[in-house]
Amino acid sequence: MSEQPTFPADLDRYVRQMRYGPLGVAGQERLSKSRVLLCGCGALGSVLAGTLARAGVGHLRIVDRDFLELNNLQRQVLFDEQDVAEGLPKAIAAANKLRRINSQIQIEPVVADVDCRNVIELSETADLLLDGTDNFETRMLLNDVSLQLDKPWIYGGCVGAEGQTMTVVPGKTACLRCLMPEPPPPGATATCDTAGILGSIVNVVASIQAAEAIKILSGHLEAINRGLTIIDLWDNRLRQVGTETLRDAHECPACSGHEFPWLEGKRGSQSVILCGRNSVQLRSGDTVSICLEDLAKRLADTGQVIHNTFLLRLTVENYQFTIFPDGRAIVGGTDDVTQARTLFAKYIGS
Repeated sequence: MSEQPTFPADLDRYVRQMRYGPLGVAGQERLSKSRVLLCGCGALGSVLAGTLARAGVGHLRIVDRDFLELNNLQRQVLFDEQDVAEGLPKAIAAANKLRRINSQIQIEPVVADVDCRNVIELSETADLLLDGTDNFETRMLLNDVSLQLDKPWIYGGCVGAEGQTMTVVPGKTACLRCLMPEPPPPGATATCDTAGILGSIVNVVASIQAAEAIKILSGHLEAINRGLTIIDLWDNRLRQVGTETLRDAHECPACSGHEFPWLEGKRGSQSVILCGRNSVQLRSGDTVSICLEDLAKRLADTGQVIHNTFLLRLTVENYQFTIFPDGRAIVGGTDDVTQARTLFAKYIGS
């Protein structure tokens, strides 16, 4: 009978994980000293936070701008009805839970909107950036800061029964802009509030992201996935899209040109509170053109929609969204910029 390995007493709670050969004690010790920035603690983010806290990542900085709602519980597995009743921000509720799950690690909740003004400060002490967001503007920002600071990040997204994820290691893999030079314009892609979402796809995609994070943080870059993974659980399809040649083939403006317009504030939305109207105007920093007729069809089941050549108006819950062909939007029912951006991402998309 072979002799069973012994493990440090302070790592005893991770014994089953350390028995996995490629990780071992050395990998676990690296995990315990690592620092992660998690942007967004909703569906993907809550799974990521719970998985990495249980895995023993030493420091988790969790940044989220939103509050909990009852309909979050269908897919945001870290939370419960008591968290909703207390009206807590997601970052705070997550930190409360995670500290009860693993008191040996550091949990740092930050209630904020990640943007070009704070992303450097949030990222510079992290070893890895994780995408738990719901919009491409923040993902493009994470891609920029990843390349600027030479820090890996892991993209993930889900809607319906489909999800996708991609690991970005500056200088070693393609980045998000190699794959997607421009983000989709507002209203061009479905959101989970307009197309629905199955909780199971969230768990699958976030689990892949978490596994990639553990590989990187434990020092196993050789094991990372170097392509885009696309999964459809309803049609039982898994597809791997190779991305290794994209950097050289397309002269990526981010990887090759070192252009970081989202980080520099040249791209992205611009927000203005409309005085006396309980409304916020959101204006994309990009040049976009929206087909209002197509958007009206997509939003038909979301709320009351009217549109003409000049604008589209969606009324849902206590809010009214007025969308213009040039991408400008007015969110009525709030004078809080952060809430307006959250609502826009929720119902309209990036």
